[in-house]
Amino acid sequence: MESVEQLTGPGGDFEMRAEDVLGARVPVFVNRARSLGEVLARSASHGDRDYIVTASRRLSFAEHARAVASMARALRDDLGVRPGDRVAIDAANSPEWIVSFWAAIAAGAVAVGYNAWWAPQEIEYALGHTEPKIVIADEKRAARISREVVSIERDVPSLMARYPDAELDVPEVAEDDPAVVLYTSGTSGRPKGAVHSHRNLASVIEYHRYNDAMMRVFGIDPATRRYLLALPLFHIASLHNLAVPRLATGTAVVMHQGAFDVDAVLSLIEKEKVTNWGAVPTMAHRIMEHGDLSKYDLSSLTAFALASAPSSPAFKERLKEVFPPARGALVDSYGLTESCTAITVATPMDLAEAPGTLGRPNIGVELEIRDAEGKAVPEGVEGEVCARSAYNMVGYWNDPEATAAAIDENRWLRTGDIGVVEDGRLRLTTRRSDLIIRGGENVYPVEIENVLAEYPGVRECAVVGVPHPDLGQEVAAAVVFAGDPPGPEELADHLKERLAYFKVPTRWRVTTEPLPRNATGKVLRKQVEEELS
Repeated sequence: MESVEQLTGPGGDFEMRAEDVLGARVPVFVNRARSLGEVLARSASHGDRDYIVTASRRLSFAEHARAVASMARALRDDLGVRPGDRVAIDAANSPEWIVSFWAAIAAGAVAVGYNAWWAPQEIEYALGHTEPKIVIADEKRAARISREVVSIERDVPSLMARYPDAELDVPEVAEDDPAVVLYTSGTSGRPKGAVHSHRNLASVIEYHRYNDAMMRVFGIDPATRRYLLALPLFHIASLHNLAVPRLATGTAVVMHQGAFDVDAVLSLIEKEKVTNWGAVPTMAHRIMEHGDLSKYDLSSLTAFALASAPSSPAFKERLKEVFPPARGALVDSYGLTESCTAITVATPMDLAEAPGTLGRPNIGVELEIRDAEGKAVPEGVEGEVCARSAYNMVGYWNDPEATAAAIDENRWLRTGDIGVVEDGRLRLTTRRSDLIIRGGENVYPVEIENVLAEYPGVRECAVVGVPHPDLGQEVAAAVVFAGDPPGPEELADHLKERLAYFKVPTRWRVTTEPLPRNATGKVLRKQVEEELS
């Protein structure tokens, strides 16, 4: 496409070239910011435009810049934060969360997002792991923390106003210095702290600025976009791919606060004329079950994306039937905490041509499917999904062994997921950790889940492997129905018509109770496994 070449070729606003990144030649945006401090310093120029909007509050870019400068000075002068110190944030979504994040960056610290759903034992582990200088927490989370905290409700508003004449004075950093640590979902075992550098975040910003430039090519003014933030800020979907790039682009973040509530969210979309929403399948499920949506004017919502957790083609079709914004605009994507942003994106055209696809590699992403020996395989051959880009994390905090297992010497990220490339598009067959080996046969849960999802009335399902004395593992399924569920025999018959015998579950849990999920919408498979075992 000619416009892409003009934008990314020599002299283009988004020119790309290979540069050395931590010892490997990686495609980079030539005109990127060299630190998040640069991005923050420029943001005040957006003036009185909305940056953060909630149901009851507004914070402009200029107001945000003043609040961050004041709080950053307070962190340094009053609380003793020094460059490289960690500042942990353990709180539900709020404007103060975002201000605290940018203030930590402005003070030269590393911002660490703690999972706001963690239990005290998990928080205690993270405190020992990242050793933050201070912890910023809301009242609910502060009750779970064994040390004194800076209160979101009481202290942060005071720090935001303490030095009204403060100027931003961000310490110099190297591009590959840590800026953020976000913890992996931790569906099993100890969560790992993914370290994201200034280069990582600046590159993600350029990716979103490039998307905005492509909007202009198609006659859309990106300045009119308003983005709904309804996922936790300790997740890359909300922080790296929404709050951070929108500070750079001067566009509004419309934040839903509190537990996900369909009426509250749709009312906010209507009131604030939200144009873009990235949701997890759990949210989409609740929309589908909500009933009549016609009382809301959702005409402004012209971009709707699913992310963070897999969803079947059958699910997407049902969503399009009941939720008009998904019909012509539904986008799917594939990424990890470790990749900072999406590795691949499936456009509406991709999904129409190849249901189940996760689309093509993002700009700046090199994608390979590799065999068990680590060698790249051709299209159509299944293997481990590996990606290399300037978006990929530096590594895991204080865990060189895990870092070496995840990133090779040439900066390729081993995702641990199994997939195949078909006509240039990625299709994921399973998460490696979910692979079931039944009597020597590989069984991919996603394949079975997609077929189960086609059965009338299925809300959601999870297929897992459970121990078997003879086969090693047997296939088990938890299936959730909206109404009266059928018996396991009927579900087995449905699968037998479509799948090999060894893929049909021999152990079932058929229920109307929702599956257990973590904060990012991923099914807690370990818990499902335990229940089925």
